[in-house]
Amino acid sequence: MNLVDQFSAYGRWRSNAAEAVGRLRAWLTRNEVGDAQGDMRLQYILDRLRDDKLTVAFVAEFSRGKSELINGIFFSDFGDRILPSSAGRTTMCPTELQWSQGDTPQIRLLPISTRAGQGTVSELKRYPEEWQVTELDIASPAALQKALARVGETHRVSQDEARKLGFRLDPNGDTGLKPGADGRVEIPSWRHAVIQFPHPLLEQGLVVLDTPGLNAIGAEPELTLSLLPNAHAVLFILAADTGVTQSDRAVWREYVDAGQSRQKGRMVVLNKIDGLWDGLRDAAQIDAEIDRQVVSVADTLDIDTAKVFPVSAQKGLVARISGDAALLERSRLPVLERALTEDLLPTKQEIVRDGTLGETEDLVVQAGALLEARLRGLREQLKELTDLRGKNQNVIEYMMRKIRAEKQEFEQGLQKYYAVRSVFTNLTNNLLGHLGLDALRDETRRTRTAMLESTFSRGLKGAMESYFERLRANMRLSSDEIAEITTMLNAMYKRFTVEHGLKLTPPEPFSTLRYEKELDRLERAFNRQFNSTLVLVTTEKHSLTQKFFETVAVQARRTFELANRDVEQWLRAVMSPLETQVREYQLQLKRRLESVKRIHQATDTLEERVEELKQAEEQLLGQIDELENLAGDIRRALGAEGLASAAAAAPPAEHAA
Repeated sequence: MNLVDQFSAYGRWRSNAAEAVGRLRAWLTRNEVGDAQGDMRLQYILDRLRDDKLTVAFVAEFSRGKSELINGIFFSDFGDRILPSSAGRTTMCPTELQWSQGDTPQIRLLPISTRAGQGTVSELKRYPEEWQVTELDIASPAALQKALARVGETHRVSQDEARKLGFRLDPNGDTGLKPGADGRVEIPSWRHAVIQFPHPLLEQGLVVLDTPGLNAIGAEPELTLSLLPNAHAVLFILAADTGVTQSDRAVWREYVDAGQSRQKGRMVVLNKIDGLWDGLRDAAQIDAEIDRQVVSVADTLDIDTAKVFPVSAQKGLVARISGDAALLERSRLPVLERALTEDLLPTKQEIVRDGTLGETEDLVVQAGALLEARLRGLREQLKELTDLRGKNQNVIEYMMRKIRAEKQEFEQGLQKYYAVRSVFTNLTNNLLGHLGLDALRDETRRTRTAMLESTFSRGLKGAMESYFERLRANMRLSSDEIAEITTMLNAMYKRFTVEHGLKLTPPEPFSTLRYEKELDRLERAFNRQFNSTLVLVTTEKHSLTQKFFETVAVQARRTFELANRDVEQWLRAVMSPLETQVREYQLQLKRRLESVKRIHQATDTLEERVEELKQAEEQLLGQIDELENLAGDIRRALGAEGLASAAAAAPPAEHAA
């Protein structure tokens, strides 16, 4: 199965899973089993399944054949090169190739001058007027080539202007842009490019991220702080004729490896192996030379040789265009594609499957518990009314008093529930006070003021380092609040289970480790890009402050925004089962009392009420079976039939009369 087929299968898998989740959502609403919070959770799952994106980033220094590799993998069906691919620099700004339903074929270019402001690329994507837009003629390869070649446009500016826009300068051109003989510097014309293109893979949710060389990468910290770390796969391209150069090693160390804890999806491509096809050596000698280069690259970069893929992107593209199967096999491009799909898609599918399964099965367990509670309440009513057959009014009055006593006892228990609910609200407010965006904004303002008021580089360094210390302190306080909330809810769940027979499973725990790890990653990136003597001494204070807050601080805010969203969803999820079952139990007590009252007033209604309850019992049993079938449909759609089910761990259904 080729790359397109693999992605198409993944797209169908997501679509089938979304349909199954949609059926569950509609059923819960139709049968009045779900609640608003559960419906919101299911909508979030559906949005994630339908809008799921899978990002593959291509990273290399210039002239490594990166754009040719993208052409060979994704665009050979057009019968020509689509992305510009020639000697020298062809991609001068980060370029995203993507497509979503309803998009218009176009290329959007963000002027490099926007770096002088404080807006990040992510923020500027919300303002179309900041971008230059060119419509794409997808029927004409020549027109496409001309339009897409714009990502390589440059212009010359003064050295002061280059520094103002965030470019590092170096007279030798080793660690920054080299000024020309006239003292001016050639810089990219564009800060970022987004190409919307209706390609089969892009339609399935693939996003291709094409990056520029080292010097241009360094000018856009958001690329290294967000886009590359969050890519599902990163292909680092080297050239077989140059091996691992000092510049290549810097790109790998600073932008690809960069202390990443997750190595899955990080691949090295040794391109241009056709340069070894000199006609003087036989196939065995060429293969031996390629193997030696693979071992050398793996040793230099300290990775497994299985992660290094020798290919010829140019010959692979030619082979596909000409239909030359033998040349395609010799290019080894299919080997890389198989590794990409075998490494990338199953991992991504597993993440989506586990997230979807965890959410839906949690809601199924809650819905099942609610239906079982209704069934228990109904059967209690049925038994009470059946026992009243042939009994006199005294017995019926006794039954009324008994139910009233249960109701009173439950309402006394509710006072404790409301007290806990009040404490829960206070703890929640404390938690969101530490984790919330208001606290983050306070820390941001405090740090900005400290940096601007600093007169020495040591003060700048201390202010930025303190920023991370305070964010971590807030995260630790949040973790303490979460532990207190969990302990309190466990006690309340146990009380209502023991005292009133509610079927409640303990709430799922919540951990802040994920966000703490992200802060660690951000601090490592900060230390690499900002926290060095060279940067602190050579960068003007206001410029450094601006760069820090439009890159590192923006990413910290996103981390806290994600933590806020996740913790708010957890807070709703842990309270929802208790609130739902409390409401249901109150309703059942009310119905029992009303039934006995009606019978007390008119004995001839007893048999009618018994018959109504029997019919309701059959309906509830049918609903329980339907819910189990819907849960099974979701598991089958996700390919998770063999996994342990959360529903299986729930209390057994009491279906037998």
